[in-house]
Amino acid sequence: MSVDPPIDDVALVAIGRNEGDRLRRCLESSVGRVSRVVYVDSGSTDGSAELAARMGAEVAALDTALPFTAARARNEGARRALRGRSGTRYLQFVDGDCEVAPKWLGQAKSFLDAHPAVVAVCGRRRERFPDQSIYNRLCDTEWDTPVGSTRAFGGDVMVRVDAFNAAGGYRDELIAGEDPELAIRLRQAGGQLWRLDIEMTLHDAAMTRFSQWWKRSVRAGYAFALGAFIHGAPPERHWVRESRRAWLWGLLIPLMGAAGPLSGHPMLAGVVALLYLLQWSRLFVSTEGTLFVKLARSTFLVLGKFAEAVGQVKFCWHRMAGVQARLIEYR
Repeated sequence: MSVDPPIDDVALVAIGRNEGDRLRRCLESSVGRVSRVVYVDSGSTDGSAELAARMGAEVAALDTALPFTAARARNEGARRALRGRSGTRYLQFVDGDCEVAPKWLGQAKSFLDAHPAVVAVCGRRRERFPDQSIYNRLCDTEWDTPVGSTRAFGGDVMVRVDAFNAAGGYRDELIAGEDPELAIRLRQAGGQLWRLDIEMTLHDAAMTRFSQWWKRSVRAGYAFALGAFIHGAPPERHWVRESRRAWLWGLLIPLMGAAGPLSGHPMLAGVVALLYLLQWSRLFVSTEGTLFVKLARSTFLVLGKFAEAVGQVKFCWHRMAGVQARLIEYR
């Protein structure tokens, strides 16, 4: 299989926690293809750090005295990757459960070389095992985003070092939504973001249980609340709409239905049920794909609002009580 030759001015940062064989595939697709590969470990107990060292990656272990976050791990990886390497122009960030596509690194670098106004570029992320579970299939659908100029990116992205440093990197304290938050600051500084119609990474969600999907949806709700808190003011209005939908469909409407019989309006519960049926029908009709995909996506989008509402409430509680947020892990 043809791959990129080593690229001198690109360094790669992979982050992970107990990724097992997923990390092996990640590093096999990365080590030897760029000037430096740094793996940042967040308290793994499965030998991930030792595996990364054996495979030729530089390993950084986060201090366990501080809360783990993906943002903190990426910042530490960037510091290690750039240390003593003044010629590094680009940083490729990748999650440890992702395999980098064979030609991506060279393609991303070439695009940034040719488009100086673009400060970050991403491509197509796919699920490795979309048919393993309905939850993996939903992830695969989620990754299918529009190409071209974009307002945000995910955990897999190539960024210009100068723009990344000028923005101050990621915000260490964010337990979710750290990638779109950095994207906002890069755009506010005048940079452009771009998504190419090119294979970038194969992701292994490894979600086989409803409880995993639920926790991931709770984390999404928390991220929406956090993002709206930081950048919810105009003109960004970041994740304000998503937060409002979580409150409306995940909490306020259910409370209205529950209050109906208590307030002497028993028909209110029926009205609420009809609202959810209409919402499900709207989502079903608007979803493209097979009948299975349409049924699954519309159903889980409706159910997901309840989990997202839990995440919103969790964020509000943390803010009011001054509680230090911890990672919401679904694996």
